[in-house]
Amino acid sequence: MTDAPHSIEPFHPFRQMVIDGMDLAARKHHIHGLVEVDVTEARARIRLIQERTGDRLSFTGFIVYCCAKAVDEDKHLHAYRDWRNRLVLFDDVDVSLGAERRGEGQPVVLQGLIRAANRKSVREIHAEIRELQTKALGETPWGRWLRWYVLIPSVIRRLFFRVAQRVPKVVKDFNGTVLVTSVGMFGNTAGWGIPLAAHTLCVTVGGIESKPVFHNGELQDREHLCLTVTFDHDIVDGAPAARFIQRFVALVQAGAGLSDVP
Repeated sequence: MTDAPHSIEPFHPFRQMVIDGMDLAARKHHIHGLVEVDVTEARARIRLIQERTGDRLSFTGFIVYCCAKAVDEDKHLHAYRDWRNRLVLFDDVDVSLGAERRGEGQPVVLQGLIRAANRKSVREIHAEIRELQTKALGETPWGRWLRWYVLIPSVIRRLFFRVAQRVPKVVKDFNGTVLVTSVGMFGNTAGWGIPLAAHTLCVTVGGIESKPVFHNGELQDREHLCLTVTFDHDIVDGAPAARFIQRFVALVQAGAGLSDVP
Protein backbone atom coordinates (compact mmCIF):
# COMPACT_ATOMS: atom_id res chain seq x y z
CA MET A 1 0.00 0.00 0.00
CA THR A 2 1.37 3.40 -0.96
CA ASP A 3 1.02 6.56 1.12
CA ALA A 4 -1.59 9.09 0.09
CA PRO A 5 -0.12 12.23 -1.48
CA HIS A 6 0.79 14.72 1.23
CA SER A 7 3.30 17.33 2.25
CA ILE A 8 5.11 18.01 5.54
CA GLU A 9 6.07 21.34 7.04
CA PRO A 10 7.59 22.28 10.43
CA PHE A 11 5.33 23.24 13.32
CA HIS A 12 5.92 26.96 13.91
CA PRO A 13 7.29 27.81 17.39
CA PHE A 14 4.63 30.52 17.74
CA ARG A 15 1.93 27.83 17.64
CA GLN A 16 3.59 26.10 20.60
CA MET A 17 3.43 29.31 22.60
CA VAL A 18 -0.27 29.62 21.68
CA ILE A 19 -0.89 26.09 22.96
CA ASP A 20 0.75 26.94 26.29
CA GLY A 21 -1.33 30.09 26.54
CA MET A 22 -4.53 28.15 25.83
CA ASP A 23 -3.63 25.68 28.56
CA LEU A 24 -3.51 28.59 31.03
CA ALA A 25 -6.66 30.24 29.64
CA ALA A 26 -8.66 27.00 29.92
CA ARG A 27 -8.30 27.18 33.70
CA LYS A 28 -10.11 30.53 33.92
CA HIS A 29 -13.84 31.03 34.48
CA HIS A 30 -15.01 33.08 31.54
CA ILE A 31 -18.21 34.93 30.88
CA HIS A 32 -18.95 36.16 27.36
CA GLY A 33 -21.05 39.01 26.06
CA LEU A 34 -22.05 38.86 22.37
CA VAL A 35 -23.15 42.23 21.02
CA GLU A 36 -23.91 43.89 17.70
CA VAL A 37 -22.60 47.43 17.33
CA ASP A 38 -23.69 49.94 14.71
CA VAL A 39 -20.41 51.08 13.13
CA THR A 40 -21.93 52.98 10.20
CA GLU A 41 -20.82 56.40 11.44
CA ALA A 42 -17.35 55.21 12.47
CA ARG A 43 -16.63 53.50 9.15
CA ALA A 44 -17.93 56.52 7.23
CA ARG A 45 -15.51 58.77 9.16
CA ILE A 46 -12.64 56.37 8.47
CA ARG A 47 -13.43 56.46 4.74
CA LEU A 48 -13.48 60.28 4.82
CA ILE A 49 -10.09 60.32 6.54
CA GLN A 50 -8.74 58.02 3.82
CA GLU A 51 -10.12 60.27 1.08
CA ARG A 52 -8.58 63.33 2.72
CA THR A 53 -5.18 61.90 3.62
CA GLY A 54 -4.78 58.82 1.44
CA ASP A 55 -4.08 56.78 4.57
CA ARG A 56 -6.38 53.90 5.43
CA LEU A 57 -6.86 54.16 9.19
CA SER A 58 -6.75 50.87 11.09
CA PHE A 59 -10.25 49.84 12.17
CA THR A 60 -8.71 47.56 14.79
CA GLY A 61 -6.75 50.56 16.10
CA PHE A 62 -10.03 52.44 16.50
CA ILE A 63 -11.49 49.50 18.48
CA VAL A 64 -8.36 49.45 20.67
CA TYR A 65 -8.80 53.17 21.35
CA CYS A 66 -12.46 52.78 22.39
CA CYS A 67 -11.72 49.73 24.53
CA ALA A 68 -8.86 51.45 26.36
CA LYS A 69 -10.98 54.55 27.03
CA ALA A 70 -13.78 52.42 28.48
CA VAL A 71 -11.36 50.45 30.69
CA ASP A 72 -9.85 53.73 31.87
CA GLU A 73 -13.19 54.54 33.53
CA ASP A 74 -13.12 51.36 35.65
CA LYS A 75 -9.66 49.91 36.24
CA HIS A 76 -11.12 46.74 37.76
CA LEU A 77 -11.77 45.59 34.19
CA HIS A 78 -8.04 44.89 33.77
CA ALA A 79 -7.13 43.99 37.35
CA TYR A 80 -5.03 40.91 38.21
CA ARG A 81 -4.63 38.90 41.41
CA ASP A 82 -1.20 38.66 42.96
CA TRP A 83 0.23 35.77 44.98
CA ARG A 84 -1.17 37.33 48.18
CA ASN A 85 -4.66 37.25 46.65
CA ARG A 86 -4.87 41.03 46.27
CA LEU A 87 -6.14 42.87 43.20
CA VAL A 88 -3.58 44.98 41.36
CA LEU A 89 -5.15 47.80 39.30
CA PHE A 90 -2.82 49.40 36.76
CA ASP A 91 -3.15 53.02 35.65
CA ASP A 92 -2.01 52.29 32.08
CA VAL A 93 -4.11 50.10 29.80
CA ASP A 94 -1.60 48.03 27.82
CA VAL A 95 -3.40 46.34 24.94
CA SER A 96 -2.05 43.14 23.44
CA LEU A 97 -3.00 42.40 19.85
CA GLY A 98 -1.83 40.27 16.98
CA ALA A 99 -0.89 41.65 13.57
CA GLU A 100 -0.47 39.38 10.57
CA ARG A 101 2.59 40.01 8.44
CA ARG A 102 2.63 38.46 5.00
CA GLY A 103 6.00 37.75 3.46
CA GLU A 104 7.66 34.82 1.81
CA GLY A 105 6.16 31.52 2.88
CA GLN A 106 3.36 31.37 5.45
CA PRO A 107 1.87 34.50 7.05
CA VAL A 108 3.30 35.15 10.50
CA VAL A 109 1.26 36.53 13.40
CA LEU A 110 3.24 39.10 15.37
CA GLN A 111 2.05 39.78 18.90
CA GLY A 112 2.48 43.41 19.87
CA LEU A 113 1.67 45.71 22.77
CA ILE A 114 0.12 49.16 22.63
CA ARG A 115 1.45 50.64 25.85
CA ALA A 116 -0.80 53.10 27.70
CA ALA A 117 -3.43 52.95 24.95
CA ASN A 118 -5.78 54.91 27.22
CA ARG A 119 -3.45 57.89 26.85
CA LYS A 120 -2.99 57.72 23.06
CA SER A 121 -4.95 58.96 20.08
CA VAL A 122 -6.41 56.79 17.33
CA ARG A 123 -3.67 58.04 15.00
CA GLU A 124 -0.90 57.07 17.44
CA ILE A 125 -2.36 53.60 17.93
CA HIS A 126 -2.76 53.22 14.16
CA ALA A 127 0.90 54.14 13.62
CA GLU A 128 2.08 51.53 16.15
CA ILE A 129 0.00 48.81 14.48
CA ARG A 130 1.38 49.67 11.05
CA GLU A 131 4.93 49.67 12.43
CA LEU A 132 4.36 46.22 13.93
CA GLN A 133 3.15 44.92 10.56
CA THR A 134 6.47 45.90 8.94
CA LYS A 135 8.63 43.97 11.41
CA ALA A 136 10.10 40.53 11.02
CA LEU A 137 9.33 38.00 13.74
CA GLY A 138 12.86 38.26 15.15
CA GLU A 139 12.47 42.03 15.60
CA THR A 140 9.65 41.65 18.13
CA PRO A 141 10.21 40.99 21.86
CA TRP A 142 8.45 37.62 21.69
CA GLY A 143 10.10 36.59 18.44
CA ARG A 144 13.65 37.21 19.62
CA TRP A 145 13.55 34.39 22.14
CA LEU A 146 10.84 32.19 20.61
CA ARG A 147 13.24 29.59 19.16
CA TRP A 148 14.79 29.10 22.61
CA TYR A 149 11.39 28.98 24.26
CA VAL A 150 10.36 25.74 22.51
CA LEU A 151 13.54 24.00 23.71
CA ILE A 152 12.30 24.23 27.31
CA PRO A 153 10.24 21.16 28.35
CA SER A 154 6.50 21.85 28.16
CA VAL A 155 5.96 21.01 31.85
CA ILE A 156 8.41 23.74 32.89
CA ARG A 157 7.01 26.24 30.37
CA ARG A 158 3.46 25.83 31.61
CA LEU A 159 4.53 25.93 35.24
CA PHE A 160 6.25 29.24 34.52
CA PHE A 161 3.05 30.60 32.95
CA ARG A 162 1.00 29.65 36.02
CA VAL A 163 3.47 31.20 38.45
CA ALA A 164 3.89 34.34 36.34
CA GLN A 165 0.11 34.77 36.17
CA ARG A 166 0.13 35.59 39.90
CA VAL A 167 2.76 38.31 39.44
CA PRO A 168 0.76 41.11 37.74
CA LYS A 169 3.82 43.19 36.88
CA VAL A 170 5.21 40.29 34.84
CA VAL A 171 1.83 39.82 33.11
CA LYS A 172 1.71 43.49 32.20
CA ASP A 173 5.30 43.66 30.95
CA PHE A 174 5.09 40.59 28.73
CA ASN A 175 1.44 40.26 27.78
CA GLY A 176 -0.30 43.55 28.46
CA THR A 177 -3.43 43.94 30.58
CA VAL A 178 -6.15 43.69 27.89
CA LEU A 179 -6.36 41.53 24.76
CA VAL A 180 -7.95 42.68 21.49
CA THR A 181 -8.10 40.01 18.80
CA SER A 182 -9.68 39.85 15.36
CA VAL A 183 -10.82 36.47 14.07
CA GLY A 184 -10.84 37.77 10.49
CA MET A 185 -12.80 34.84 9.11
CA PHE A 186 -16.26 36.18 8.45
CA GLY A 187 -15.71 38.85 5.79
CA ASN A 188 -19.03 40.60 5.12
CA THR A 189 -20.99 37.99 7.08
CA ALA A 190 -22.16 38.33 10.68
CA GLY A 191 -20.30 36.08 13.10
CA TRP A 192 -18.83 36.00 16.57
CA GLY A 193 -15.64 34.40 17.85
CA ILE A 194 -15.61 32.75 21.29
CA PRO A 195 -12.05 32.98 22.62
CA LEU A 196 -10.05 31.27 25.31
CA ALA A 197 -8.28 34.22 26.91
CA ALA A 198 -5.68 34.44 29.65
CA HIS A 199 -6.43 38.14 30.16
CA THR A 200 -9.01 39.56 32.55
CA LEU A 201 -10.65 41.29 29.57
CA CYS A 202 -10.62 40.20 25.95
CA VAL A 203 -12.41 41.86 23.01
CA THR A 204 -12.85 39.68 19.91
CA VAL A 205 -13.67 41.53 16.70
CA GLY A 206 -15.95 39.46 14.46
CA GLY A 207 -17.70 40.05 11.16
CA ILE A 208 -19.47 43.14 9.82
CA GLU A 209 -22.84 42.86 8.11
CA SER A 210 -25.15 45.44 6.59
CA LYS A 211 -28.78 45.08 7.68
CA PRO A 212 -31.92 47.21 7.44
CA VAL A 213 -32.88 48.90 10.71
CA PHE A 214 -34.95 51.89 11.75
CA HIS A 215 -32.67 54.86 12.38
CA ASN A 216 -33.99 58.35 13.11
CA GLY A 217 -37.45 57.18 12.08
CA GLU A 218 -36.30 55.85 8.71
CA LEU A 219 -35.50 52.36 7.44
CA GLN A 220 -31.82 52.39 6.53
CA ASP A 221 -29.08 49.88 5.73
CA ARG A 222 -26.65 50.13 8.63
CA GLU A 223 -23.32 48.33 9.16
CA HIS A 224 -23.18 46.20 12.29
CA LEU A 225 -20.06 44.76 13.88
CA CYS A 226 -20.16 41.54 15.88
CA LEU A 227 -18.16 41.90 19.09
CA THR A 228 -17.47 39.32 21.77
CA VAL A 229 -16.43 40.73 25.14
CA THR A 230 -14.92 38.13 27.47
CA PHE A 231 -14.27 38.59 31.18
CA ASP A 232 -12.50 36.59 33.86
CA HIS A 233 -15.47 36.02 36.18
CA ASP A 234 -13.13 35.46 39.14
CA ILE A 235 -12.37 39.20 38.97
CA VAL A 236 -15.23 40.86 37.09
CA ASP A 237 -18.90 40.48 38.05
CA GLY A 238 -21.87 40.79 35.74
CA ALA A 239 -22.90 44.34 36.66
CA PRO A 240 -19.53 46.06 35.99
CA ALA A 241 -19.16 43.88 32.89
CA ALA A 242 -22.51 45.13 31.60
CA ARG A 243 -21.59 48.76 32.36
CA PHE A 244 -18.31 48.35 30.50
CA ILE A 245 -20.06 46.89 27.46
CA GLN A 246 -22.55 49.77 27.40
CA ARG A 247 -19.79 52.36 27.59
CA PHE A 248 -17.60 50.56 25.06
CA VAL A 249 -20.47 50.21 22.57
CA ALA A 250 -21.40 53.89 23.01
CA LEU A 251 -17.83 54.97 22.19
CA VAL A 252 -17.67 52.75 19.09
CA GLN A 253 -21.06 53.87 17.80
CA ALA A 254 -20.14 57.53 18.29
CA GLY A 255 -16.85 57.12 16.38
CA ALA A 256 -14.94 58.30 19.42
CA GLY A 257 -11.54 59.77 18.67
CA LEU A 258 -12.02 59.89 14.90
CA SER A 259 -13.02 63.54 14.74
CA ASP A 260 -9.60 64.44 16.21
CA VAL A 261 -7.62 62.50 13.58
CA PRO A 262 -5.48 64.96 11.55
